[in-house]
Amino acid sequence: MSETGLTTGDFTEENEPFSLFGTWLKEAEASEINDPTAVALATVDADGLPDVRMVLLKDFDQRGFVFYTNFESRKGQEILGSMKAAMCFHWKTLRRQVRVRGPVEIVSNEEADEYFKSRARGSRIGAWASKQSRPLESRFALEKAVAEYTARYVIGEIPRPDYWSGFRIKPTSIEFWKDGAFRLHDRIEFRRETPDGNWSKVRMYP
Repeated sequence: MSETGLTTGDFTEENEPFSLFGTWLKEAEASEINDPTAVALATVDADGLPDVRMVLLKDFDQRGFVFYTNFESRKGQEILGSMKAAMCFHWKTLRRQVRVRGPVEIVSNEEADEYFKSRARGSRIGAWASKQSRPLESRFALEKAVAEYTARYVIGEIPRPDYWSGFRIKPTSIEFWKDGAFRLHDRIEFRRETPDGNWSKVRMYP
């Protein structure tokens, strides 16, 4: 820490956000007790009313940040309606936060198939059984649906439902936040005009 109380760190010298995110995520995986890939996902509905919920990041690279869901769910419908979204990672033990904003694309069928096959068998059954975000008349109705799909796919591969796939946020903004003494935090924002553009970096007031 400097004499002014400001935190210092190598992350302020980075000029490319994805490698920095990879470093921070790796450190979070070593320090966070539960779900270091958990992230708050923000969307808006047709009336412009915001929605937010926790999801799990399943992949990231230079193209963006990937998560999977039922496209007929509330978040699926909201994203399909706007093709925009935002994320916020918060790693409490590290006192760090990363915010991501940008347009969204649907992952390829090959990517979705590969990830779906990697899921636990029960989770794949659940993707078929759950009419996500829609009213459920009773817990028994869900358990019955699980039993029916378990019997249907008792042997062999479980195919991926057409309505289940992944979204990739292609960021135009990624902000890294690091806790500082006296609330004098470090904030570095990477920006670009388009998902394929060049990054610029701006230090922000805390």
